[in-house]
Parts: sequence; C-alpha cells; structure tokens
Amino acid sequence: MNGQRSKQICCFDNFYYLSAMAGQPTIYKDEYCEQAEKLCKLGMTDAELASFFDVTETTINNWKLKHPEFFESIKKGKYLADGNVAERLYQRAIGFEHPSEEIKILNDEGKQRITRVPITKIYPPDTAAAIFWLKNRQRAKWRDKVETEHSGSIENRQIVYEQQKGNEPITD
Repeated sequence: MNGQRSKQICCFDNFYYLSAMAGQPTIYKDEYCEQAEKLCKLGMTDAELASFFDVTETTINNWKLKHPEFFESIKKGKYLADGNVAERLYQRAIGFEHPSEEIKILNDEGKQRITRVPITKIYPPDTAAAIFWLKNRQRAKWRDKVETEHSGSIENRQIVYEQQKGNEPITD
C-alpha cells in the first residue's frame, strides 16, 4: 500500500468519521455480546466492561463501532438496568406493599413448634425518593435553583460605622 494506511468510514451514534485501519488484530469474540449485556444489567460502565474484558475503554468503543450487535447488547443491558432502578425508585416514592412471611415459635401444650405466618409488609412513601424522582422527571418545576428577576436600579452605597458616635451608620 505504498506506506499509506487504508481508511474506513465508521459511524457511532449517527456521527461519521474516517478511521485508520492499523494496530493489533482484535480479540473480540461473538460471545462478548451476551456477556456485555449481562454485565450492563448488573450496572457496569464501559470502563468496568473494559476491565472485565482486559482491554482499554477505547477498545470497547471500537468494538461498538465495528460490531453493532455488541453495541446493541450494551444498550439493551443498560436500558434494562436503568428501567429496573427507575421502577424501584418510583415504588419507594409512592409506597408499596408485598406479601411475606414470618417464622414464629408457638407453644402448643408444652411443646414448641415452628410455623410460618403469612404477612403483608407495608412500606410508606419515601419523601426523599419522591423529591429525587420529581427533580429528575420535572426539572423545571422541582429544581432547587430559583431564578429571580430584578427590576429597578441598584445604588452602591458604602456604610461606615463610626464607633465614637454610638455605632450609628454614616452614608456617603
């Protein structure tokens, strides 16, 4: 190739760029798709995926470009994990209940026996979860930042206290 590197056009999130084809051969394997999806469902980031596969984060990004199925599996895993967390946060915000059981020791005519008693556990709404949810879902209404408008003019005055005259302010 007369000392020139060949080029290829790559697309990543609708962004096209020209990439030089050089470097080591890839160690990518098709089974990485399933592994990456499962790891992302557990909350792993791209940096953590890179550590798991013993490559750099740049390599992970290159695999996303060259292997669309790998990129889709990562997106799917992260989407499912984020959805599960959002659902649980929402449940905490509004309160929820679920069936459970307690194990009790009962005295029956001098004999002890162990029994399982069905119960319903009730979790009241969690104010902190509700605030967090609303601040992220309705930022304009629930954010902490308050914007104020000022009308009129601002005068710059310097107030000097004169200690000898009973601490009364003198204005210029």
